Amino acid sequence: MISETTILGIDVSRDWLDGFCLPGQNRFRHPNTADGHIALVAMIQKLSGPVKVGFEATGGHEWVLWTELVDAGIIAVQLSPAQIKAFALSRGTLAKTDRIDAELIARFMAFRPEAGRELPDENLRILRTLTTRRGQLVDMRKRLKAQIAARRKQGISADVETMDDELKEVLDTQIDQIERRIENVIAQVEPLAAKANLLRSIPGIGPVSAAMLIAELPELGRMTSGEAGAMTGLAPVPHDSGAMRGRRTIAGGRRSLRRVLFQAALAAACHNPVLKPVAKRLKERGKPHKLVIIAIARRLITIANAIIKTGIPWQLQLGE
Repeated sequence: MISETTILGIDVSRDWLDGFCLPGQNRFRHPNTADGHIALVAMIQKLSGPVKVGFEATGGHEWVLWTELVDAGIIAVQLSPAQIKAFALSRGTLAKTDRIDAELIARFMAFRPEAGRELPDENLRILRTLTTRRGQLVDMRKRLKAQIAARRKQGISADVETMDDELKEVLDTQIDQIERRIENVIAQVEPLAAKANLLRSIPGIGPVSAAMLIAELPELGRMTSGEAGAMTGLAPVPHDSGAMRGRRTIAGGRRSLRRVLFQAALAAACHNPVLKPVAKRLKERGKPHKLVIIAIARRLITIANAIIKTGIPWQLQLGE
């Protein structure tokens, strides 16, 4: 007789781990601390039969727990908050508390057992940490540049201008250091280096976008082209009803990836021999600039997915 899988939905906050268990419908709560993690792992290991744990992506609060669960041999997956929210709306659940969220996560896992993202290996976690930190520093530098430009229009004293320049120089240095660390992490791991070389063979994808794709989209090469577009939030979402045809828009996906793919698409629209004519045709048809870049970004991720899947670099696929 096959044992029924016990499903644990956990709402992870900064201070607490609120859980709901199926099929027993039991609730539990542990502090989100080292001792709380030990107690949770011990509780799970006492359960009979297979166990699966799920929690939402919460901006990093779940990563330590996720790692400890997997190290203990417990199946644990990270779920999309958008999917949980949509599931709650489908059930007519409008209230939101940690206890309610934990139950929703558990019931969603029972409804969609295939959903969820498994924990990346250690090298990918390091790479993801570095790319996330780089993105934060780039955003800080972007805001600083805007503030400097605004202050210069208003007229500022020389000492304040010097302070701005010094701060920008510090950010530039830190970004350069992180980019070198990212390069070292990729170079030291053969599978990552091989994947990076394949991605960089595509005109338009540089070191930064290649590193982001490796860190944030480990599923690349194991998806369909439609799934690749959806995961990056570049697939057009229809809004049709009866004879009415609504405007297609993009939505969802992993936002950090979409941003870096926009930048890659700008380069590809100018320098990629396959995508440059596509961008030109769209512009000649009067398509807005943003729509053109989205279309190029979508084609770019489709190409990247195909190249990782086949293991054949861009130049060889084109017969160059």
